[in-house]
Amino acid sequence: MIKTIRDEYGLVSPQVLGVMLKVPRHEFVPKGFQKVAYEDKPIEIGFGQTMSQPYTVAMMTHLATEIPNTKYQFSNRLQNTNRTSGKIKRRKVLEIGTGSGYQAALLSYFFDEVYTIEIIPQLSEFGRNNLFRLGYKNVFVREGSGEYGWKEKSPFDAIIITAALEKDLPPVLKTQLVKGGILVAPIGPRYSQVMTRFARLKNGKFKKEEFQKFVFVPFVRNE
Repeated sequence: MIKTIRDEYGLVSPQVLGVMLKVPRHEFVPKGFQKVAYEDKPIEIGFGQTMSQPYTVAMMTHLATEIPNTKYQFSNRLQNTNRTSGKIKRRKVLEIGTGSGYQAALLSYFFDEVYTIEIIPQLSEFGRNNLFRLGYKNVFVREGSGEYGWKEKSPFDAIIITAALEKDLPPVLKTQLVKGGILVAPIGPRYSQVMTRFARLKNGKFKKEEFQKFVFVPFVRNE
């Protein structure tokens, strides 16, 4: 899996690939899929949802953890000390679409606190059980609609949306991102989205970068 991502794509940082070596992907797939867990292809996890192929997950993790205007990633569970106050700043990330919990597990190595929301009850339980069983204590799962974010835990240093948005970002999520923060989401019509990164600038506006094309399941909203 790692060799395929490194040799065929070459766009993902060594830090992200190193974390992928630590996280047992086969522990996050449904029964019967363990033998194909490390193949570079998506895996069905039920209820019309899929676990993204390893490269897609790696790319999103890379984009969400890349320090702006550098070639570096956040250190593992980085804690920044404010030189003036001496206080420790804990980095937080919000994931929309828990699924199996695999993406959240990777993010847990780069952020002090990972908050992840899943709208499908059965998948919320599946992802939560996987993360709890494997000991990811800095990941917190909530069942609900991701379009509203997680206000009481905001603002976040990064937000990842693991489902396709046809147009713009949910307005509420924009307000839950810190200035200087990053939001990563696939945006476009149902069968072809562009991986997009938004950086919130100091003036509150958003800078947009577009990357490769992918295909994601649609973003599920409350009826």
